[in-house]
Amino acid sequence: MKFGHIAALSALALLAACNRPGEAPAAAPAATAEAPVTLKAPAGDYALDPTHATLQWSVLHNTISHYTARFDKLEATLTLDPANLANSKITAKIDPASVSASYPADYKASHAATGFASWSDDIANNVKFLNAKAFPSITFVSTSVKQTGARTADVTGDLTFLGQTHPVTLKTTFNGEIERHPFAQVPAVGFAAEGSFKRSDFGMAVGPVGDEVTIRFDGEFIQKAAPAAPAN
Repeated sequence: MKFGHIAALSALALLAACNRPGEAPAAAPAATAEAPVTLKAPAGDYALDPTHATLQWSVLHNTISHYTARFDKLEATLTLDPANLANSKITAKIDPASVSASYPADYKASHAATGFASWSDDIANNVKFLNAKAFPSITFVSTSVKQTGARTADVTGDLTFLGQTHPVTLKTTFNGEIERHPFAQVPAVGFAAEGSFKRSDFGMAVGPVGDEVTIRFDGEFIQKAAPAAPAN
């Protein structure tokens, strides 16, 4: 903005104040910008702690509720560059056969024609769903990391699912870090992420279950131990 414009705006503000005798000037709005986070965690490779990680997915069911399930087996590696987050990278591998779906009723009695022992078994192995026997893994490999705020970033990557690969962007939040993990005795960091994609893009038929899948992740990454120095 040019100086003349600033001066004009300042004059208008003073006139407004003069026209309101006895009225206190409005307080300046509080700053809302959050200071950028300075990571204490050193650069290097980190591995997901599977005992402190959650990966959930949800889809709209019958247009009236969001059905949610989770995967129990996943692994991931994070390459962290705290000086330039754009150089960071994450890769993840998920076992679709590990899907866990809450179904308290007797599934075999109510769905005998499917031939599956449980709803989790049906989702995992039905060729209409995850088809885990033909496609035993789901992978995500990041292709870009773009910082969007003091504690947030957009992580875009290639999602490979049912034999097809399409880009997906995850809205990622930095949860925090510790300089020394209480058990591993090395640095650790934590992140949460959320994103969505369409099942139809990966060849799945859409019926009473909605097309858009929302995925949510929360987990801790522990720094990998540096390789031992070669003996002299």
